Amino acid sequence: MGASLLETASSDGCKVPHSVRARHTYRGMRTAEHYFQVPLDHFSEAGRRGETISVFAREYVSTEHSEAEAAGLPWLLFLQGGPGGRGNRFPSLGGWSKAAAKDFRILMLDQRGTGLSSPVDRNTLPLRGTDAEQADYLTHFRADSIVADAEAIRVALDSAPWTIYGQSYGGFCALSYLSFAPEGLREVLVTGGLAPLGGSADRVYRATFQRVAARNAEYFDWYPEDRAIVTRIARHLRETEEVLPDGGRLTVERFQMVGSFLGGNTRVDALHHLLEDAFVATPGGERLSDAFLEQVRGLVSRAANPLYALMHESIYAQDGATNWAAWRVLEEFPEFRPDAGEPLLTGEMVYPWYFEQDPALHPLQDVARLLAEKDDWAPLYDPERLALNTVPVAAAVYTDDIYVDRELSLETAASVRGLQVWETGDFHHDGIADDGEAIFGRLLGISRSARR
Repeated sequence: MGASLLETASSDGCKVPHSVRARHTYRGMRTAEHYFQVPLDHFSEAGRRGETISVFAREYVSTEHSEAEAAGLPWLLFLQGGPGGRGNRFPSLGGWSKAAAKDFRILMLDQRGTGLSSPVDRNTLPLRGTDAEQADYLTHFRADSIVADAEAIRVALDSAPWTIYGQSYGGFCALSYLSFAPEGLREVLVTGGLAPLGGSADRVYRATFQRVAARNAEYFDWYPEDRAIVTRIARHLRETEEVLPDGGRLTVERFQMVGSFLGGNTRVDALHHLLEDAFVATPGGERLSDAFLEQVRGLVSRAANPLYALMHESIYAQDGATNWAAWRVLEEFPEFRPDAGEPLLTGEMVYPWYFEQDPALHPLQDVARLLAEKDDWAPLYDPERLALNTVPVAAAVYTDDIYVDRELSLETAASVRGLQVWETGDFHHDGIADDGEAIFGRLLGISRSARR
């Protein structure tokens, strides 16, 4: 598969169709809206000559560069976290993007199925036909296809090998890029995104549960009063029906999903602010407040990114079925069970009940089941090619990251020739939101030093 990616620019060796539909200038930057028509299936001759989908990317350039100067800048492709997260929409350049815009034209990709790139949700998927046909369609939405899109886009833009910056799942995609189309890369930067190259999804979630348990302990040490509040909310939800603004019931297990706050330095304290006004007195007794329920809805609903729930476990699947790995591994960690006396908050896990309890996912239950049962996934990485890598790679590994485990990250780093790790305990998974300018500058410096 690796040798074929550069052949996917089109079915006949020409570039994929590309158009720019709008350009704007505001707040110190110029933007251009790029649309590309790419094959749904990059990896077979019939697929390359068959159905196409639309992929969107927005270009950001600092107005400190004239238009002529900007046209000569090298490209930097940003690969967003996820799966299922659309590219960032910048109101202005700041943090890492401000730093990058000094030397690059930034291309912010909406990965296929997200944002303006042939979006996938409960409304669009039925256009594909049966549940089996919908599941088959989604098999084309993993990192290998995202990388093939990116390489076709690079060719369409007449870009030399470019720099890519992968955050979280974007780092997973970067490893696939290094595996299958390294000739398209000048250098690679990764933050919180070194995926395990092999093994089952079970070991990923086993490590994740351990990290999240430790983060719960750390949080409740900072805010000991919140331990009682979390327990009180769980008890209340077992005894009283509470309904979220989208009509879905708030169960204990859905409430535990607010543990997503634990994954970052910039957000963790917001969990305390969420919990502090959870209850209000009503004529019918104590209930959860509307303000609390509205905030929780935004945290537990996958209406905005259904691909996250549908595809999350598949990002760890190679050759075997995941069979709801997180749900199975949960049995080893009873402190996370919703019926535990003092249940812990959860992190980046997906469970089958998501598709029963979330109104945005309910129509996709059988599609999700078919994806969980699929046992013939293609490889996402080429360990032999990574062991011979010649592209400079610099990766930030966050010591206490609850989403991408440190030990698994370092295992991967040791398997990629020339990959240089900067490990730090100063940041969590959201490091680039905390001090993105410094992190980007450090990683770029590391990668450039490898060229000397």
